[in-house]
Amino acid sequence: MKRGVFVLYTSRFCVQLIMQASGLNVTAAGDSTNETKTHFRVCRFIIETGVKLGMRSVPVATACSLYHKFFQTASLQVYEPYLVAMSCIYLAGKVEEQHLRTRDIINVCHRYFHPGSDPMELNEKFWELRDSVVQCELLILRQLNFHVSFEHPHKYLLHYLLSVRSLMNRHAWSRTPIAETAWALIKDSYHGPVCVHHQPQHLALTALYLALHTYGVQVPAGEREWWQVLCEDITKAQIEVIMTELLQLYDMEAKCT
Repeated sequence: MKRGVFVLYTSRFCVQLIMQASGLNVTAAGDSTNETKTHFRVCRFIIETGVKLGMRSVPVATACSLYHKFFQTASLQVYEPYLVAMSCIYLAGKVEEQHLRTRDIINVCHRYFHPGSDPMELNEKFWELRDSVVQCELLILRQLNFHVSFEHPHKYLLHYLLSVRSLMNRHAWSRTPIAETAWALIKDSYHGPVCVHHQPQHLALTALYLALHTYGVQVPAGEREWWQVLCEDITKAQIEVIMTELLQLYDMEAKCT
């Protein structure tokens, strides 16, 4: 499949730093089955299509979450993943109040698979595809029991970044891309089911923890670790589990290219 405008938000150089700093053996733990690769590629499709449609980051995150939730109980042998993805994009626009026309979704998706092609004509094939997208949306709603709203880590990460920055030397913060790396890790997390496996505040905290650890930035110590102050219900073991799942995505990206 032709690759789109980007693969992951985190640069390859930054990925190398993260892998080295983590000290975790993610390759051995990683699941590289064909099914896992398919889900990775389809979520990359959702993210790239969302960008081309002008979707905000939260609606894109919701579309990916809908996709992952659906396939927690559905089978790739039964449902066409790219059709499900298109319907997730359509439904996410409604859920997050950024409504998208089905015609725009279909044309952007068509161009993803056929670069340089003209928009689809409003013929029988177009209307059949549009009907399939709408019917699949109804299927997703039923499969998820109409539970289609998600709490995302974005607001938590923003709060954590502001809190940690207030504890640190201004120059130490400004000379390292802590915030940029943490945001990239959050965006990349939607390529895999890690985004629906863990609580959003835990995912946000782990992204910040990993970003700080990557660049060797120390947060001033108090009676408790900074991450315990920000999120009292997470343990070091949970952080390491989420870190491993995040890093497996970069190992998967290498296997999918």
